[in-house]
Amino acid sequence: MTDGSGFRMDRQERDYMQHLFGKHISHGQVRYLRCAHLDVYERLRRGATFTDAVSGRQFFDCFSSAGCFNVGRGNEIIRDALKCALDGHDMGSHLLLSEHKVRFATKLSSLCPGDLNKVVLCASGADACAGAIKLAKGATGRNDVITMNKAYHGHEGYSLSANGKDYYKELFLPLMPGFHIVDFNDLEAVRRLASKDIAAIVLEPIQGEGGIHVATTEYIRGLRKICDEHGIMLIFDEVQTGFGRTGTLWAMEHYGVTPDIMFTAKSISGGLYPNGAVVYREIEPLVGYVEANPLFHTSHGGGSDLGCIVSSAVLDYIVENRIWENAAKAGKRFKEGLERIWSENEDCVKEVRGLGLMIGIEYKYEFIGALMADCLAKQGVWAVYSGNAPQVMRFQIPITAGEGEIDELLRRIRAAVKTMRWYLLPLLPLAKVPPIRMLLDNIHVQIIAFNLVRDIEELVLRFVPKK
Repeated sequence: MTDGSGFRMDRQERDYMQHLFGKHISHGQVRYLRCAHLDVYERLRRGATFTDAVSGRQFFDCFSSAGCFNVGRGNEIIRDALKCALDGHDMGSHLLLSEHKVRFATKLSSLCPGDLNKVVLCASGADACAGAIKLAKGATGRNDVITMNKAYHGHEGYSLSANGKDYYKELFLPLMPGFHIVDFNDLEAVRRLASKDIAAIVLEPIQGEGGIHVATTEYIRGLRKICDEHGIMLIFDEVQTGFGRTGTLWAMEHYGVTPDIMFTAKSISGGLYPNGAVVYREIEPLVGYVEANPLFHTSHGGGSDLGCIVSSAVLDYIVENRIWENAAKAGKRFKEGLERIWSENEDCVKEVRGLGLMIGIEYKYEFIGALMADCLAKQGVWAVYSGNAPQVMRFQIPITAGEGEIDELLRRIRAAVKTMRWYLLPLLPLAKVPPIRMLLDNIHVQIIAFNLVRDIEELVLRFVPKK
């Protein structure tokens, strides 16, 4: 078995790889992916697509590892930047100054709105979330934080406590104290909690894991006003929404509002070398706190020389190619196509929403999300439903995708919906019975049922002559 970019893998090799993955990493993850035909092995990662090593089928990557591949899979310019960096650099010491840290921080701050021009280098989105919350708490001297229902900010420490779904948190209670969760886009709920005890309000301008919910302009501007009135730090999580994903360089630009603190990661890596950052306004008490406590948040892996070289190349590529404009144009074409599919399937599709190339389809029942993932995979579309909203299918294709690719993707989605409708003939009437609907929506039942179907498919394939 060879892991070269163009080499194939037969079914026996795939099964052995899954056995080893289950033995040493997680059998549950194998079963979860296998049940929806998402147990693919990536080869020929280029642009908006990759090729499955087993089937040889080309897949559109509509997950983009939750938004890591804004500049495309295997971007040659970013790859060359990393290759050149490896000739004379390593990670570097996280405590030392370096021109690469300075160059990246300068470029990043120059692209941020308003006076967001002070940078804390971090290792990941969760790490940057923790840094942002620590900065707000330390600068204000307050403890409490308001976050949003269905929000997703990471899986550790402050970021886990800031999440808005119990599924991620219930096994690890008690978590960090002082976190208050309110419904997204509910300004009155925030007003009721706002006080001199609140250090920060944290939110994603568009919830990704929560189901592609877009904040209203009234909500964002209302939050800015509340924060100004009470001395609260407004924090935007632009980990998934930043770097052109929504049709502007930053999602905050849709609202004309600058937060006090913003954090980002994922796509700044170019999909090649992880990096992250907190960017904050040059105002008191933020600047004073960091100057007095310069090591309040450090990371051995964040802001490495290699990471900063790659991230600087990513920023150059984004600006030189103005890829946010392509996200706006391609996103409009894609969303209009999905809305036509919605109008033809109103009995099972509830809504299409999003900005740029961060778009979601919400179905009327949770179980349809898992079913659609399976149907899409069979058409060569790698897409997953939202962890905090299983009834919502997320589409976050690399924002370098062209019109022809968008049209082909829409064709495949339409074909997948056509297949799904055959499954729905018996399932939609059954879903109207509450106990049966509970079974259909249960992820454990779905995994068992879909894996059983997959076992039958694999058995049949053993007797089908190879082409």
